[in-house]
Amino acid sequence: MRTLAELLIPVDPHTVTRALDWLERIGHQHHWPSRTLYKLRLCLDEALTNTVMHGFPSGKAAQGEPSVELRLHEEGRDITLDILDNGRPFDPTAAESRSLDESLEEAMIGGHGLRLMRHYLKDIRYHRRGTWNHLELVAEIDTAS
Repeated sequence: MRTLAELLIPVDPHTVTRALDWLERIGHQHHWPSRTLYKLRLCLDEALTNTVMHGFPSGKAAQGEPSVELRLHEEGRDITLDILDNGRPFDPTAAESRSLDESLEEAMIGGHGLRLMRHYLKDIRYHRRGTWNHLELVAEIDTAS
């Protein structure tokens, strides 16, 4: 497995934007097909938005300053995006996707991020190491742009 890049960023109102810009730059440097970059961006956005919104109650981390570490690895046709954070424990792989709404009148905004991630990713893995969440998002590099 080859490490492509790493980034450590504080948790603040700009965390998601910084992370998405970082991923975009790397995707272009490595000439990923647009669909591959799209699905990785979407999944990173979903995961980090929830981490920032729910993982740090009162702006506190489990230990130290609220932080997110991102790591990108490539192995064959797979890209693994590791998302590590020192927020409160949460295992998205154990969570149920929200049911689809019956009609437009009943439709609610939000709650479908896990469904989207499960659709676009080859695998999602989670474990907790000490005070850190470790989420691994595995995507296959698409053959067409």
